[in-house]
Amino acid sequence: MDQLALLFVLLLGALVSVPVGDRFGLPAPVLMTLLGIVLAVLDFVPNVDVPPELILPLLLPPLLYAAVRRTSWRQFAANRRPIFLLAVALVFVTTVCVALVAHTIVPGLSVAAAVALGALVAPPDPVAATAVAGQLGLPRRLVSILEGEGLFNDVTAIVLYHVAIAAAVSGSFTPGRAALDLVLSAVVAVAVGLALGWGANKLMDLLGDATLQIGMTLLVPYASYVLAEELHGSGVLAVLTTALFLAEYATDADDVLTRLTGHAFWDIVDTLVTGVAFGLIGLELHNAIRTASGRWGEMLGWAGVIVAVVVVVRLVYLLPATWLTKRLHAKRDYDEDIPMSWRETVVMWWSGMRGVASVALALAIPLTTDDGSAFPDRDEIVFIAFGVIMGTLVLQGLTLPWLVKRLGVQADTEREKDFEKTLAVRAAKAAKRRLKEIEQVEELPEELSEQMLRRAFDIGVRISPDMGDEERREAHEHRARRLKRVRRIQGEMLSAARHEVLAARSEPGADPEIVDRVLRHLDVRSLR
Repeated sequence: MDQLALLFVLLLGALVSVPVGDRFGLPAPVLMTLLGIVLAVLDFVPNVDVPPELILPLLLPPLLYAAVRRTSWRQFAANRRPIFLLAVALVFVTTVCVALVAHTIVPGLSVAAAVALGALVAPPDPVAATAVAGQLGLPRRLVSILEGEGLFNDVTAIVLYHVAIAAAVSGSFTPGRAALDLVLSAVVAVAVGLALGWGANKLMDLLGDATLQIGMTLLVPYASYVLAEELHGSGVLAVLTTALFLAEYATDADDVLTRLTGHAFWDIVDTLVTGVAFGLIGLELHNAIRTASGRWGEMLGWAGVIVAVVVVVRLVYLLPATWLTKRLHAKRDYDEDIPMSWRETVVMWWSGMRGVASVALALAIPLTTDDGSAFPDRDEIVFIAFGVIMGTLVLQGLTLPWLVKRLGVQADTEREKDFEKTLAVRAAKAAKRRLKEIEQVEELPEELSEQMLRRAFDIGVRISPDMGDEERREAHEHRARRLKRVRRIQGEMLSAARHEVLAARSEPGADPEIVDRVLRHLDVRSLR
């Protein structure tokens, strides 16, 4: 098997792991990691030959962009306090605790190398957390916090990692310089993200075509990441800024085709790239195995201690942080997504899985320092890092569904239905207002006006049937059954038309381009 064949195996696994995970109640990313581990121990499977410095630029931009599409800037702004406590403060605390313990238990491990280890295992993986949590029916507030933490903690961790690596390589460290680098990295990233977001928004208006616009959304995250890194900014923060800007300002309510196509496209990208990313985590296990080289007992002991530190620090930190956030939340007059019970706090604690970023940072540790000597204890750091990744991702990922079910932490469906009903009412009222505006300009027959008024109400009822009274619900259900029958018959008619047009594609003298154009017209009619 060569590298290309291995890539196709991972892509196929990414697709198959989704229904298999749904069938057995297991997270697809964890299944892909297990597949990678199995492939890594097979003799005929080659070692992965991806330069470590390319793992983050290739995998993170599309994954981050896909994750941001499911949220909004206002949601981040409203939850800035819990996100800050987790994405910034907890990363610092975890880094310090891991560095202290690692420096103590690993003989000869320098402080800078220990901080590098702490930084690369500190951030829970945004893809793992959201992919696993999103399949478990957790309360939306928990998913929002995990998304915010996962999306922003890499920024802090990667900057800390680079500072620690620079200190280990050069042999010098200046706290003031490190703090300045952190601030400048954030400023450059935000500036790049906003500039590219604005430019991409204008360019997409110029492109017009849905296919070209979606292609642009694939290129922009990579451009944002690479440009920010070239200017010594945070590529992760730049991608987040660009994605949030486009989600806020590049949405046209009437551009239905682009929106539907874009959602489908990014769902596919998210599934495939996530599968490949976690498959690579398993495949990179051979690096950790190679570094052990007869020291299994000692190095497994170190890895086990660091896993315990990472897991315990998260719990010890979350308990007072959650309490403090609740106290501050009670004094605010706006909603904020926070864990509402100890059960939700426990689920949030156990969702702290490490993944793609930790693997990439571990493999990207330089081989030598500035004076030409070997990087201090690089093999030990890589082995411990993989121990933490496997321990948290596999153990926590496989047991999180059981824990969620055991604690009974589920989404508040009543609250979701109430919000859905509120949106349905607003949609119906907006449609009625527009109808009145049209009636002031155009003279509509009474029958047509009444028909349009009923359809305005139906807009809301179709979204949330509960918004109507019993009589109207019954009338709507009657019309819905009639409409369903009409759509079924119309669907069969359109299906016959599509089969006929498609058959014409193989006839002598038929122009495939014209056939495809007519077929596309029929497909659009089918969506209505």
